[in-house]
Amino acid sequence: MTYQKKILPFICILAVSMMLVPTGADAQQYGFHRRQRSAQEQAIEDSIPLWRGVIVGVDVVGPAMRAFGDYGQLEAQVKVNLKDRWFPTVEVGYGTADHEDDQTKIRYKTSAPYGLIGIDFNILKNKHDKYRVLIGARYGYTSFNYDIGPLTIVDPVWKNNATWEAKSQKCTYGWAEAVAGVDATIWKFLHLGWTFRYRARLHQKYGNAGEPWYVPGFGVRGGTRIGAEFNINFEF
Repeated sequence: MTYQKKILPFICILAVSMMLVPTGADAQQYGFHRRQRSAQEQAIEDSIPLWRGVIVGVDVVGPAMRAFGDYGQLEAQVKVNLKDRWFPTVEVGYGTADHEDDQTKIRYKTSAPYGLIGIDFNILKNKHDKYRVLIGARYGYTSFNYDIGPLTIVDPVWKNNATWEAKSQKCTYGWAEAVAGVDATIWKFLHLGWTFRYRARLHQKYGNAGEPWYVPGFGVRGGTRIGAEFNINFEF
């Protein structure tokens, strides 16, 4: 009796499983519908033209950073929409900084253009949806001059004040970016979206006065930076 009580639940589960598994004609029908959906998706894919339009947009985070802080940038972008999947991208901007160190009182100033080139990829399965989830990469470059100082120091021997400053220090800077973001259609051609960026320095060359405090387009000095942008885009 105990043996029957133990085996009875397993028999019930096996019977229900056999009822749920498609067999014979049902299995063939299930496979047919899957192949049919796949063929339909492939037909839609092939019918979409390569050229889908152009996207132009601006970032609003950079101007806000400059308005409420001591550095920031104005940035615009142009993207080409290829099959709603690939988006070759060019971004250009103008970065500025006017910063004074709280401890040393050394002032740093610069303003210069910068540019980035790269591509984004829409990872959503339904690439024609009004929402897009994008991942991509960029290469950025800028060449600029920066000023350090003036700094007033006291001569240790003569006890008089002396002023030190470095004007028009030359710097070139290149970096790579990993990009991830979302884009949503708000109304017809109006899109809004966030992008998050991980920046890593590739190369730099700067003047004798030392490394620049801020690099236009990259941000405050360092080997890596994490940033974010909020874009207002128009797709035509």
